[in-house]
Amino acid sequence: MATSIGSAHDIRLRDGRTLRAYDAASGHPDHSDRVTVVWHHGSPQSGELLGPLVTTAATLGVRLVSYARPGYGGSTPAPGRDVAAAADDVAQLADALGVERFAVMGASGGGPHALACAALLPERVTAVACLAAIAPPTGGEAWYAGMASPEGLRAAAAGGREARARHAEDAEFDPASFTDADWAALAGEWAALGDDAAHAGQAWPGGLVDDDVAFARPWGFDAAQVRAPVLLVQGGRDRVVPTRHVDLLAAALPAAEVWRRPDDGHISVLGACPDAMAWLVART
Repeated sequence: MATSIGSAHDIRLRDGRTLRAYDAASGHPDHSDRVTVVWHHGSPQSGELLGPLVTTAATLGVRLVSYARPGYGGSTPAPGRDVAAAADDVAQLADALGVERFAVMGASGGGPHALACAALLPERVTAVACLAAIAPPTGGEAWYAGMASPEGLRAAAAGGREARARHAEDAEFDPASFTDADWAALAGEWAALGDDAAHAGQAWPGGLVDDDVAFARPWGFDAAQVRAPVLLVQGGRDRVVPTRHVDLLAAALPAAEVWRRPDDGHISVLGACPDAMAWLVART
């Protein structure tokens, strides 16, 4: 389990759910001159802030905020949620923290939820950065091509939440999903991410089920609705979310800037986080 960095906030949402949020700069006396970045975690993770992100935010003078999606951490599950639902949750999170405008950043399963905020909160989201983000489903086999373990998404697409939950009962992680560079990152700077993901997968399997169901069905918004500047970062050796997905996202977001890192996998691509966060600051 990751060591918690920053203050945790349990935010009561309008529908009665609780959203667990983290603010790396809660002790700062004045946030008015600071850019706020809302981080959208991968699948599965607890939503707690991770050291490399906090270090980068401190260097850049960013107020970094994160939250656990429904079903993870201390956030109330919301079975049947779609990707678009993240926008309203984040709007209420920002209201509770007194933040009017903010950038969003997400990795892997967090990428679609960051895009949802940009699409559905156009007056509030200043820019969006997505690393190794999954693309909207196409309904064809090409969407799965290159994935080391597409079975969970296939189950979600074919049978919804019940089928995806059955798959989770005996599913095991395939170590071949990660490259040597990924494993090196998990043994080094991003060790806390690996610990956090392992803990989250065991403690809150329903969160991952709901994520996969949301990814495999219509997202509830069109990527063409995004008007904020977009950065897409993709590892050329990614075996979890292969390069086909950044191609699909780039086609849907023709004004997006694309950084291709040919030697990176799904985890090692996070080495681009400092530059990506600086990119957000420059556009906010």
